[in-house]
Amino acid sequence: MRPRRTLVVAGNGMVGQKLLEVLVERGATAEWDVVTFCEEGRLAYDRVGLSSFFAGTSAEELSLVAPGFFDHAGLEVHVGDAVAGIDRSAGKVVSARGTAIAYDALVLATGSYPFVPPVPGKDAPGCFVYRTLDDLEAIRDYAAGSGRKVGAVVGGGLLGLEAANALRSLGLETHVVEFAPRLMPVQVDDGGGAVLRRRIEDLGVIVHTGMQTSDILVGDDGRVAGMRFADGDDLAVDLVVFSAGIRPRDQLARDCGLEMGERGGVLVDEACRTSDPRIFAIGECALAQSRIWGLVAPGYQMARVVADRLLGGDAVFEGADLSTKLKLMGIDVASFGDAFGATPGAESITLSDPVANVYKRLVLGLDGEGPRVLGGILVGDASMYQTLLQMCRGDMPTPARPEELVLPASTGATATVGVGALAATAMVCSCNNVTKGAICEAIAGAGLTDVTGVKACTGAGTGCGGCVPIVTDLLKLELKRAGVEVRNHLCEHFDYSRQELFDIVRVHRLTSFSEVLAGHGRGLGCEVCKPAVASMLASLGLGGNYILEPGQAPLQDTNDHFLANLQRDGTYSVVPRVPGGEITPDQLIAIGEVAKEFGLYTKITGGQRIDLFGATVDHLPAIWRRLIDAGMESGHAYGKALRTVKSCVGTTWCRYGVQDSTSLAIQIELRYRGLRAPHKIKSAVSGCARECAEAQGKDFGVIATERGWNLYVCGNGGMKPQHAQLLAADLDSETLIRYIDRFLMFYIRTADRLERTSTWCNKLEGGIDHLRRVVVDDALGIGEELEADMARHVESYECEWKATIEDPEKMKRFRTFVNSEGPDPNVVFLPVRGQVRPAFPEEKNTLELLEVPS
Repeated sequence: MRPRRTLVVAGNGMVGQKLLEVLVERGATAEWDVVTFCEEGRLAYDRVGLSSFFAGTSAEELSLVAPGFFDHAGLEVHVGDAVAGIDRSAGKVVSARGTAIAYDALVLATGSYPFVPPVPGKDAPGCFVYRTLDDLEAIRDYAAGSGRKVGAVVGGGLLGLEAANALRSLGLETHVVEFAPRLMPVQVDDGGGAVLRRRIEDLGVIVHTGMQTSDILVGDDGRVAGMRFADGDDLAVDLVVFSAGIRPRDQLARDCGLEMGERGGVLVDEACRTSDPRIFAIGECALAQSRIWGLVAPGYQMARVVADRLLGGDAVFEGADLSTKLKLMGIDVASFGDAFGATPGAESITLSDPVANVYKRLVLGLDGEGPRVLGGILVGDASMYQTLLQMCRGDMPTPARPEELVLPASTGATATVGVGALAATAMVCSCNNVTKGAICEAIAGAGLTDVTGVKACTGAGTGCGGCVPIVTDLLKLELKRAGVEVRNHLCEHFDYSRQELFDIVRVHRLTSFSEVLAGHGRGLGCEVCKPAVASMLASLGLGGNYILEPGQAPLQDTNDHFLANLQRDGTYSVVPRVPGGEITPDQLIAIGEVAKEFGLYTKITGGQRIDLFGATVDHLPAIWRRLIDAGMESGHAYGKALRTVKSCVGTTWCRYGVQDSTSLAIQIELRYRGLRAPHKIKSAVSGCARECAEAQGKDFGVIATERGWNLYVCGNGGMKPQHAQLLAADLDSETLIRYIDRFLMFYIRTADRLERTSTWCNKLEGGIDHLRRVVVDDALGIGEELEADMARHVESYECEWKATIEDPEKMKRFRTFVNSEGPDPNVVFLPVRGQVRPAFPEEKNTLELLEVPS
């Protein structure tokens, strides 16, 4: 039996971790002891998604290491320790903490470091790089310092623009300084760069191209105070982020005498082996095929090659596809193949739409029997990226009229091509090396019926996520071929999608679930269709204004059934509306008195409201009456409806404000209160570009400008945060409200059940551009109709709490037991920090409990 061998992996970034995962998957730990050194204080995390940290994604959510991964026998990891030296003759590494490990094989996965131009002042406090989570935390903390208003990013490439978006999200006036004559010079040409610049400047970022930074200026306190350019101009800034490219971290290899590239990087062969046959190098520290590959997909491919070689295989690294599709500040940017038309004889078809700010360049080879896609650039609309990429790779034929591929979808030939034309060998997921054939085999062999299952089975779509649309299309195609009906029906009782059923209800003016079911469905209905139809009726004002009328009450979800949010212990929370976050002292006192009297736990919510927890069903009307008497009303926290409209204080109090954000937030919240929708709706209004109300993380958000208001739509926080996108800029208040009316009613009409605005927009053909045409340009001619629908809602609104307490019949619903007026004896509380919390089941018989007030 062959003795066990030791493999040392220097580095636990994305590529180093991928190597470990492949080794485990292939059973390498049966013969190898694998020792990993992780220099950072946290294990591998998703650097591709690093910028989502500023949108609320935690370090734990970014982690790439599954819980318990390093519990595998044969795996060992040293966190917060790096390989500091390599003794090749002894076959040993020594770490920064002095740990010595003998190796039979060594893999260098040390990655790269940010290039910082050698300018005076580059090390002053206030200068940062944008590479690790520690870097991002340092930027966030420094930007929060007193008086820091302006930030600049040196570098207008991919990471530079992500860094700019981060500074913008932190409320800083943001500048991007790029030495090249255009942004993203590696990925886009002059035409694409011009459109990208306009789009980014529309978001309030100030762009300086063709500018060379010569000095970082410091103030009397030694901190960053400005930048000086080579032409002699100065720019006052409080914070500078360097994002001017990367350099391979190759010092370890250099110190131990491995062969290096002329401009850096560890020279490797097709097996990713260095000049020492026992040492491999992968990722951004490796010089493979005379280049540093700066994307994650080539690094993953190198990891697979090395894993195969360690197990006795003969895999080779033949290079990788550098095609990329990105979303920067909500702007689609894609580049693929011979994007700049360097192939001899290549010709280009270009579409430049300065109105929609869309740019498309398609590079074609015209030699042979017909045109062939060689590459291209897409800015502002990358919906055809996957199709064009497959044509470029030769996995899908190029149509005879390729110009239709870049024309607007309404006139183009996009419907004539699809995933069915892909060859089985077509690479769908470059990150994880998954072909169309592998996906189709998995769908058929494992009986997969959803995208989640395809991801889990094949790994496709679990890297950068750019291939998920084509994975989805493949799933639908394979299910259809297998005779499995691919439906978007609401449920088994209706052969219609939510949108189709909504139109039926709207056109026929149906007023009850029984009418809808009798005319257009079958059976008795279920927990899916009943609340969905109830929401439609409420949105259209067709089922009566009060959702608990006899015909409507049985349709409602649990929360709507009692106009409050059900909690884990069977009690409810009560959230009164606080429009725009503005509340009077008397209302605060009333909330405090109610909480004291009914023994409720109080907490400030993230939406500038006060949540009262621990209310029993029988206490709800009495609590509502007290709050209504104080001038408050239902906050609809229990419904799929408008929740809150956050605001800052704007020009009323803030010295930075440029508009009265509080008044507008109150106007918006009172206009759309109670509006039922496919999912909850959140909003915010910020009084300046510092964005204290976080409007760009909401379903719709408004930011003040010197000339009016910018309207952003289809953002959200939560489990999968997404930045809102600019719909229209510099609007007056009347136009702003009109556009919001149209946006909300169009969403309510066309979204699927339980679909947030962000997901809805992502699925719309044409995305934000189509939405802009509908809302702003009224391209469908339904603008007045949408506005009229909203006007009917505004006119018919009534507070559901008030309607309840004013009707003795409605009050009868609010009893804990149908045969008793008493409270629920199972509801008990424990004291916590001067308030109460629910007692857990195991505590109820052992601890001193607090009774519910009677």
